[in-house]
Amino acid sequence: MASAEVALKHTHVEKKKKVSERYWQGSGEEKKDEAPGGSHVPGDQPAPLGSQTNQQTRASEKKKKYKAAERHGKKAITRKPDPFPGSAPVPEEKRLKFRRKMKIDQLPQYLTKLRRVVASSQAESEITEKESARHDQLLLQEDAGFLEGDEDEDTCTISQEDIADAVDITAGAKYFNLNLSQFGPYRLDYSKTGRQLLLGGRRGHVACLDWQTKQLLCEINVMETVNDVKWLHSEAMYAVAQKKWLYIYDSSGIELHCIRKFNDVLRMQFLPYHFLLATASATGFLQYLDVSVGKEVAAVGTKAGRLDVMCQNPQNAIIHLGHSNGTVTLWSPNQKEAIVKMLCHHGGVRSVAVDKTGTYMVTSGMDKKLKVFDLRSFKPFQSYFLPAGASSLALSHRGLLSAATGDIVQVYRDVWNTPVKKPYMAHKVHGAVWGLHFCPYEDVLGVGHGEGFTSMLVPGAGEPNFDGLDSNPYRSAKQRQEWEVKALLEKIQPDLISLDPGKLSQVDYATFKQKHQDKVKVLGYDPLARDKFKPRMRKKGRSSTGGVIRRKNQVAHEDKREIIITTLKEKAESAKERKKNNNGQTSAVRSALDRFKKRAAP
Repeated sequence: MASAEVALKHTHVEKKKKVSERYWQGSGEEKKDEAPGGSHVPGDQPAPLGSQTNQQTRASEKKKKYKAAERHGKKAITRKPDPFPGSAPVPEEKRLKFRRKMKIDQLPQYLTKLRRVVASSQAESEITEKESARHDQLLLQEDAGFLEGDEDEDTCTISQEDIADAVDITAGAKYFNLNLSQFGPYRLDYSKTGRQLLLGGRRGHVACLDWQTKQLLCEINVMETVNDVKWLHSEAMYAVAQKKWLYIYDSSGIELHCIRKFNDVLRMQFLPYHFLLATASATGFLQYLDVSVGKEVAAVGTKAGRLDVMCQNPQNAIIHLGHSNGTVTLWSPNQKEAIVKMLCHHGGVRSVAVDKTGTYMVTSGMDKKLKVFDLRSFKPFQSYFLPAGASSLALSHRGLLSAATGDIVQVYRDVWNTPVKKPYMAHKVHGAVWGLHFCPYEDVLGVGHGEGFTSMLVPGAGEPNFDGLDSNPYRSAKQRQEWEVKALLEKIQPDLISLDPGKLSQVDYATFKQKHQDKVKVLGYDPLARDKFKPRMRKKGRSSTGGVIRRKNQVAHEDKREIIITTLKEKAESAKERKKNNNGQTSAVRSALDRFKKRAAP
């Protein structure tokens, strides 16, 4: 029985072995016939791809490959080499936009710690510069696209209806007309974010609306002449220059203030970073109102008569005024006289516009000429003749110039680099144009005329990428409130308005020299006359910062001691001489108590 059980167990084990074997492995006899080293005898079938031996060989090959790649400092993922090794290159133009400072190479050799700190900070700034440029390249991909016609086709002959039909529904809805013939002509103004539109009719009609959704915010009639309208720091308040005084309203049409100091106002400009409302009146006064506190900052008498041509320089907040004698004057609230006076036209000036960089100024006059001036040299370098002259001018963020002649609006492209022979676009409205304004961050030109308002599509006019922290068109009410608080805290004072804002960061050398001379008189010696003592660097950690400063002060005191002693002696001698001279003149000198003495009888 025992032998039978052992036999059964043996047969059971053999069955298990046979079950565990695979068909490609063959029997044990075939394995014995294999050549040494694992090579098969001719006639045998090679091991398939999924076999254990092939898996081991592939794993060993991968290990060898990774080790070889690590020796060369590379990381090989696939067998093929990377055709684009390293990170994506960044254009130098993008990097210059985010470069803050130049590299510092000239440092003494003994300042090892400072050199190490400067090197690390420069490395960090380079990384930040590169990453900022790369993110700017990825995130701000929007670009301004211009209108392009077919072969032998002028873009100025393309109508607004054709453009609206060719673009998508959202962009096509931005071309519309408002028929407001009863209270025209109209002046207009867009908010800083470009979302809200403010309209002011000559006969008293005032309306503000969200022009993209066509939602009316408020509509009032002030029952008197309206000369100009202007949004203030946010879309919650706006100013209206009425026939007699200046009024402030909120977005629901409720009157907040009536400022009677500002009378007969014809034109207005708002300085957003200074919270100043600049007004030009028919009496020749230029006045500034601080809307954050509600007080008048400055009132300047220009002595140039009626002021009905006005614009601002967005770069330095200087106000440009056009006069009837053909001159354009530049004003600041800090001076009672004009900073610059320019003779621009042989007749009266009709309109003035300045681009957002503050480099170019465009003027039109009664002599039917349109001139482009360089504000860095105050000289004209382009002049164009318009058959009927231009009554209104406006410049977009991208440098497109719109000029209105009667009921025709013409848009010019790149007027300061090359002479322009024909307009980029043209459109005819139903009445005489009274106001032009490009919408910020949109390819839209608003035209106020005698029959109402027209919104034109001008491809390439708006800046495609906006700064969400400065003016976000999609901000909520809470974001607007937070932005308003931050803007009030960062408000720039009117005293800092100057023709060249870069001078605020420069050193006043005249004042520095005067202070140096005063210091020399007080000390009795020139502290900058001799070179400063440079202590020798000691080894083994004995040149600590405190020790170096002590040695410098000790040597400086020793050098000054002799000079101080000589100056004290000179002062003492001069004081003795003055006493000797005064002793002989004591009888002639009168005292303050002499008036109480009895006068001798004559």
